[in-house]
Amino acid sequence: MIIAFRNILTVDWALRHSVWLCVIGAGLLSLLGVYAIDLGTHGVPESGLLPITPEGVVLKQLVFLGVGVFAAAALCLPHYRWIRLCIWPAAIVVLGLLVFLLIPFVPSSIVRPRNGARAWIDLGVTDFQPAELAKIVFVLVMADVLRYRESQRTFLGLIGFGLIAAVPMVLISLQPDMGTALLFIPSVFAMLFVSGAKWRHLSIVVLCALLAAPAAYPFLKPYQKKRIVGLIQMMEDPRKGAHDINYQMVTARTLAGSGGVWGQPEPKARSLIRYNRLPERHNDMIFPIIVCRFGLAGAVLVGFLYALWFTGAYLTASLSRDPFARLVVTGLMAFIAGQAFVNIGMTIGLLPVVGVSLPFVSYGGSSMLSSWIMTGLIVNIGLRRQVRFHRPSFEFDPVPYDPDDAHLPQRIVPARRGEGVRA
Repeated sequence: MIIAFRNILTVDWALRHSVWLCVIGAGLLSLLGVYAIDLGTHGVPESGLLPITPEGVVLKQLVFLGVGVFAAAALCLPHYRWIRLCIWPAAIVVLGLLVFLLIPFVPSSIVRPRNGARAWIDLGVTDFQPAELAKIVFVLVMADVLRYRESQRTFLGLIGFGLIAAVPMVLISLQPDMGTALLFIPSVFAMLFVSGAKWRHLSIVVLCALLAAPAAYPFLKPYQKKRIVGLIQMMEDPRKGAHDINYQMVTARTLAGSGGVWGQPEPKARSLIRYNRLPERHNDMIFPIIVCRFGLAGAVLVGFLYALWFTGAYLTASLSRDPFARLVVTGLMAFIAGQAFVNIGMTIGLLPVVGVSLPFVSYGGSSMLSSWIMTGLIVNIGLRRQVRFHRPSFEFDPVPYDPDDAHLPQRIVPARRGEGVRA
């Protein structure tokens, strides 16, 4: 019966698959995050069998973790080709939710603004952030569009894919949530590059964006301008604005620096965290809490666990022969990598504070759920036997195809839409 069930699902659960590195990395990061949230919310060490106090936001985070793991496990059951059938209906639903957030007459009991952003829908027991789901659906849409195309090989062909990315980015920016919107950029570039886009074309796009960036400054919100100014002030003087615009960044750096190499004992770490009063210490500013408790060794540990996750995802993508599967893994990797880089960068003063959570670690149901759904999709792909094409995916003949020369052995006939095995 077990063999028949496995044959129906076409899943190979053998531990030899490198994709299990993603599960291990995600699990350890999530548990580390629960402990760090407890450090940030309970000032006095609690005695008991558990290293945490399972109440308040800590208990909620444990529930979020359980829901995320369950969702990831459920996504492993159907073949990812079946998931492809739901992509476009899911895209319509997500776009509808993003537009719903921007409707001004929706009561605050449903769309509750936080820090000036209308980014969450109140579900009663918890809040839901549609932008987190939009990241996953966007990767699936881009993978479905790119899997059999060659238009990304030309500079003008990149415009269409940029317009696809612009739709969710604009809607999320209007909330406003500039930090989440910017995370779409590395994902787009990574997927285009893996699908065969040329380096010189992507470099031109980046150069044009950098040259045009100053022109966007007048359109930023006042608080966004202050964060950029505050970062420039910190570059001049690390303590400048410590009691004003840079209070959060200076406090975060102070807490992180207090950890030294090996960190502080737990009672002292809890006291330092409590009396420094770091805003959002259980959410966006969770990384300094870990460094305060475990020091530089804790920062290295966080980097190692992310590297473990990325290694499993990278090996899964590199071994995949299905263009759709390879693009999905690439896009999800870019989102996690970009989000982790931005969060850690802003907490140590290298980037302006943009309100981006640390994947798997920060408090939040939407963030935890989306991170584990991404992991579940990668595991789904890694556990399936990949089909083989008559040529490797996304390799293009530099010479245009000529049917009269098809009989020559040195020619490679480029794959066209509809040829070969379809995913």
